[in-house]
Amino acid sequence: MGASTVKTIRRIIHDESGDLDDLPGWTILALAAVTLFGLIIWVGRGGAAANTVQAAAYAAARDASISRTVADAVPHAQAAATTALGGNVTCIDLDVKIGGDGLSTGIGQTGTVTATVSCTIATSDISFPGMPGSVTITKTASSPVDPYRER
Repeated sequence: MGASTVKTIRRIIHDESGDLDDLPGWTILALAAVTLFGLIIWVGRGGAAANTVQAAAYAAARDASISRTVADAVPHAQAAATTALGGNVTCIDLDVKIGGDGLSTGIGQTGTVTATVSCTIATSDISFPGMPGSVTITKTASSPVDPYRER
């Protein structure tokens, strides 16, 4: 390394035009902006997915409540939940559970059917360090059963 190279490096380091002094501030600001933007996208996407899973729970409860038997209610609820999720949310694992006493009541008696939908969603495509690679969203909805439905 020659004397002229050392002089050039010293001149660049001690340059008072402000370019090198401003670099760390802009770097930190850019990193914070990118992180905040990613967090907003992650939270927004999670909220939209939660709303879609809630709609799937309502659809599953409604389809189960118009079924004639408990054996028919489960596949109807699973099909309704899958249809309601559609192309909006892709579940790694989808679990639909049916509960309530509505389908076992007699004619003229009221009851409800409850559907619980659990959907595990992969977040690996937008995850940042420290954020999980998947999120499980569980939503529950109830629907009344027509007390005079055909059995």
